[in-house]
Amino acid sequence: MNITTEHPLVLVGQYGSPYTLKMRAVLRYRHIPFRWVLRDSKWDDIPTPPVPLIPVIVYPNEDGSHGEATVDSSPQIMRLEAEFADRSTVPTDPALAFIDSLIEDYGDEWVTKAMYHYRWAYQDDIDKAGKLLPMSRNLQMGSDQAQQMFDYITTRQISRRELVGSTELNQPIIESSYERLLDIMQEQFASHDFMLGDRPGRGDFGIYGQFTQLVKWDPTSMAVAAKRAIKTINWTDRMDDLSWLPVDGNDGWVSLEDLPAATHKLLAEIGSTYAPFMVANAQALVSGADEVVCEIHGQTYRQGPFAYQGKCLKWLRDGYAALTDTDRSRVDAALDGTGCEVLFA
Repeated sequence: MNITTEHPLVLVGQYGSPYTLKMRAVLRYRHIPFRWVLRDSKWDDIPTPPVPLIPVIVYPNEDGSHGEATVDSSPQIMRLEAEFADRSTVPTDPALAFIDSLIEDYGDEWVTKAMYHYRWAYQDDIDKAGKLLPMSRNLQMGSDQAQQMFDYITTRQISRRELVGSTELNQPIIESSYERLLDIMQEQFASHDFMLGDRPGRGDFGIYGQFTQLVKWDPTSMAVAAKRAIKTINWTDRMDDLSWLPVDGNDGWVSLEDLPAATHKLLAEIGSTYAPFMVANAQALVSGADEVVCEIHGQTYRQGPFAYQGKCLKWLRDGYAALTDTDRSRVDAALDGTGCEVLFA
C-alpha cells in the first residue's frame, strides 16, 4: 500500500462524531499520513462509501486519486494493523488483545448510549448540538438555513432516542453506568496512563471516541465529568493527538495476569451492563422479538433489537473461538467473576 505524505489516506467525518475522532486519533498516534476532510462540506469530494456512515477512510490509487472508500471504525483499525506495523494498537499477546477488543466494543456499543442520551435528552445539550453540528458543513450558513438545519437535526435525532435505548425508563441505568465508568477511569489514572499499561490499545480509542463528546462537548455530561473525574478530561485531551508518545517496539503492555485493579473493575462494569444487553439483544434477534429486555444492576432495561450489535457479538465470539486453548483459558481466568462470561457461554 503506497500511503505517503504525497498520497495520504483521506479521513472524512465530523467534529461531533465520536467514531470520526476515534479514527483521527488512531491515525495520529500511528503516524499514518492522512488528510482530514469535513463530511458534506465544500471540500468533500470523496467517492460514495458502501453505506452512508462516518467516518469514511479513502485509500489512494497509485496516482493519488481517490480509491476504495471504507467505513466502520473497528474494521478500519484492523485493516490499518494489517497494512502498517509501527506503533500498533493491538497487544502482541493474543489473549490480552482479545480483552482489548472487548473493551473497544464496550465503548463503541454501550458507552455510545450515554453519548447519545445526554446529547438529545437535555435541552441545553439539544440546543448546542442543533446549532453547532450544521456548521461543519458550511461556516457561511445563514440564519434561515441554520434554523432549518436545527429543526431537521433535532427532530430526527430526538425521534431516534428510543432506538438506542435513551428512554425515561432507561435513564437511570445509562447515567449511572456513565458515572461508574468515570470513577473507574479516575482510579485507573492513579497508576497508568492507559487501560492496558503505558500505551493505548483499541479499547482506549473506543472509550476515547465517546468521551470526546461526553467530557468535552455536551454540557450536561461535561459537568458530570468535571465534578466527578477531572482526570478523564485531561486524558481525553491527550488521546486526541498521541503522535508525540514514545513507543518502543512492542513494549508498554501489562501482562494479562497483571491487569491493573481498575481494569478489572472496568471488566466487571462491562459484565454488568454491556454483556447482559448484548446477550439479550442477540436472543431477541434470533427469536424475532420486537423488544430487548434484560436486568442491569437490579433494574429492567428495554429497547428495540439492534441488528448491528448482533454482528458485533458474533465477531467477538468468533475471536474467542479462534484463540488457542491455552489463551482461551487465560481469557476465561481474566473474565472470571466479571459477568462477561455470559458473552461466551
